[in-house]
Amino acid sequence: MNVRNIQRVLESVAPLAYAESWDNVGLLIGDPASRVRKLMLCIDLTEAVLAEALAAKATMVMAYHPILFKDLKKLTADAAPVVYRAARKGIAVYSMHTALDVAPGGTNDVLADVLGLADVRPLEATMQQGRCQIVTFVPADDLDAVATAAFDAGAGVIGNYHDCSFVVHGLGTFCGNDETHPTVGQAGRHEAVEEMRVEMVAPVALASEICQAIRTAHSYEKPVVDVYPLLEYPAGFGMGRVGRLGKPIRQDTLVTKIKKALSLTGVQVAQAGQKDRRIGTVAVGAGSCGSLWKKALAAGAGLYLTGEMRHHDALAAQAAGLTVVCTGHSNSERITLTHLAQRLEQACPTLEIQLARADRDPFRIA
Repeated sequence: MNVRNIQRVLESVAPLAYAESWDNVGLLIGDPASRVRKLMLCIDLTEAVLAEALAAKATMVMAYHPILFKDLKKLTADAAPVVYRAARKGIAVYSMHTALDVAPGGTNDVLADVLGLADVRPLEATMQQGRCQIVTFVPADDLDAVATAAFDAGAGVIGNYHDCSFVVHGLGTFCGNDETHPTVGQAGRHEAVEEMRVEMVAPVALASEICQAIRTAHSYEKPVVDVYPLLEYPAGFGMGRVGRLGKPIRQDTLVTKIKKALSLTGVQVAQAGQKDRRIGTVAVGAGSCGSLWKKALAAGAGLYLTGEMRHHDALAAQAAGLTVVCTGHSNSERITLTHLAQRLEQACPTLEIQLARADRDPFRIA
């Protein structure tokens, strides 16, 4: 198995197209053709984790947080020691980060699952702008040729379906001047022609080629080809999650459940109301999702579990009646590695997968 094979599996779990625009995800270091027998999973690729990977003879690391984030102007042992050493030792490094956070079955769904939440939905739906709608108008006799040309250029793919389109019958009118040579009718006369309106979705990156293919296959002198950008909200993708407990429980009992589920000895709690207050709806947001507390409140949550939150946001949430539990940034994310390992073991049975033991949150309860 090589790096490229593992990339494909990781991208099927968490498609990179849905990561936040500011993020840096995917293969960050390495050769896609390199052979991999052992893959190490961690949240942060630190010096200690890299040493562990080398000792274990792992040749690829999935580091949830990107090891390359801001522009790197120098790749030296002083400027970027971990990056330099990983590259020098031939260690491939891949990051999933927000692509895994928003994906169904990813970081936030794992948090919701360990708390036993039902009817789970994203707190903030993911919006994608990678596709467009291409529309053209053709006489019935041109329909097959134009549609086929567009499909061959990459239009009309929806999930596992291809050659998808919507066609409706209508009437087109026009009047060409003396310089025109219309396919139907005569120049200088008002014409009305029966036409078919054809709509197809397409990747924005292929729109230019598809438009050219339509024009080439079209019989009209000046065919109309319109391109409309699409805002899409794919089902199940989004940041954070909110759901309901099987039955309302005391919030102090819920805090104890959170600590046990995440193997923590302590958490930060900004408590709203009495500790015996009953909580029925819970929201979660792994990592730095403190800013989503208003969405949690609007969704009816009585408690919001996150990695970290700004001081004044915690005060405002508490005053609004929302209890906040902060676990520490990576403590809210680490549990997803175990679930990811299980998914990878099923998809890649010959690949040895190891969780980094040296990987831990930099903060501890003293």
